[in-house]
Amino acid sequence: MTAALPSAGNLYLLVGYDGSPPATRALDVAVRLLAGRTGRIDVFYVAHPTAGEMMSPDAFAELHASFEEAARELRVQAEEQLGDREVRWQFEHSLGVVADVLVNAAGQLQAAHPGDNVVIVVGSSSHAIHRMVGSVAVSLARHAPVPLMIVP
Repeated sequence: MTAALPSAGNLYLLVGYDGSPPATRALDVAVRLLAGRTGRIDVFYVAHPTAGEMMSPDAFAELHASFEEAARELRVQAEEQLGDREVRWQFEHSLGVVADVLVNAAGQLQAAHPGDNVVIVVGSSSHAIHRMVGSVAVSLARHAPVPLMIVP
């Protein structure tokens, strides 16, 4: 099913971004969706720590350091991908469950900008493991409070 985006109001696009090919395609689609409209793209990198990393202070400290480094690299990568396009965007990063972070951010944007349009944009993976245990896109399709665009 294809639905046209509403033309009234600003457009806020939340893009799940980890630097993978599906994520870079999702960011490219977000740029095309925002073309000629007011609003912005929020690029989100979310790292999901394991239970063991959360319980061990040493492991968590190491995870946090590598997470911050990865976030810096991904911000640069997103900036390079966006290049000189005239697009308004910001980069966010956090630890947590990816779908939960995006759903929460979408809810906050809706509350802060009533009457505007909020859309989550994520890439789709064809890896077999995602079909068996689920993926961010599958989880978002079940729980997203705003329109969801899954980019193949």
